[in-house]
Amino acid sequence: MAREQVSVFGTLPDGTQVMQVEIGSGALRASLLTHGARLRDLRLEGVAHPLVLGASSLAPYLGDMVYFGATVGRYANRIGGGRFSLDGREFTLDRNEGGRTCLHGGSDGTGALVWELVDHGADHATFALELPDGQMGFPGDLAVTTTYRCRDNALEVVTEATPSAPCPLSFAHHSYFALTDDGDIARCRLEIAAERYLPVDAEQIPTGELAAVEGTPFDFRSPRELASQSIDHNFCLQRGAAPVARVTAPSGLQLEVETEAPGLQVYTADHIAPPTTPDPEIPAFGPRSAIALETQEWPDAPNRPDFPDPVIRPGQTYRNATIYRFRQT
Repeated sequence: MAREQVSVFGTLPDGTQVMQVEIGSGALRASLLTHGARLRDLRLEGVAHPLVLGASSLAPYLGDMVYFGATVGRYANRIGGGRFSLDGREFTLDRNEGGRTCLHGGSDGTGALVWELVDHGADHATFALELPDGQMGFPGDLAVTTTYRCRDNALEVVTEATPSAPCPLSFAHHSYFALTDDGDIARCRLEIAAERYLPVDAEQIPTGELAAVEGTPFDFRSPRELASQSIDHNFCLQRGAAPVARVTAPSGLQLEVETEAPGLQVYTADHIAPPTTPDPEIPAFGPRSAIALETQEWPDAPNRPDFPDPVIRPGQTYRNATIYRFRQT
């Protein structure tokens, strides 16, 4: 690569250095950070704009952009009431969303922590993190790794974790994918291989209903434009479908998502805030300028015995492997 593969990106207030590692293969190049095991920038040959929303300095990631491109967990999405019961014990979590829910593992979830860069090569990088028992209220020590790998026009993201005690686990890659250069996803067409989705209450917690998409605004079994529709919901994926989702921009740029995870949280970024300070190296963005496609366990599953079981026990390994594949049609 033209630039040094590993470099210092910034320094936290406590003096901890955040490293950047650059990887690539074929037409795809990615810039990753140890802060949050994060995808900071993604470029495809022949496309002039970055494919994900990001920042060129560390400060925004310590504020409003904490989830942008991050590996979020121990439990991605929301756990209602910030609590759950497991094997006869009740666990109280960090309620970092209005004092009501635990979002993305709490205020010190994995997306807000500095990981260790433990392996890297021209086309890949692996980050590791050790979480202690009780961190953010979750049971057990946890060893977790996230590996990014570029494969020509695809980015593979694999997160694995092993707990020392039974613990619900759900990690998600939280990039906001920008397939247009005009900051508007309205004319992008979305397709999802899901017959059902999870309706939510006012706090974005699933009601428990597994609703059929047929006859609703959430039916994306055939591709259609997003227009002004607001989405922040989990789609119950059809196992074995490849891809599970596809987004196509008016330019013909296309993103396909492949995963074995049971859920896909689609968020049309209605509430993301524009940067408080303009970034001369990054295109401006605001609400609905990109879309998040988070492969995951189902939200609030620790409190829903009828949802797929998210608990991983000692001796078991949690794994979420997702491929984001780009095409020019």
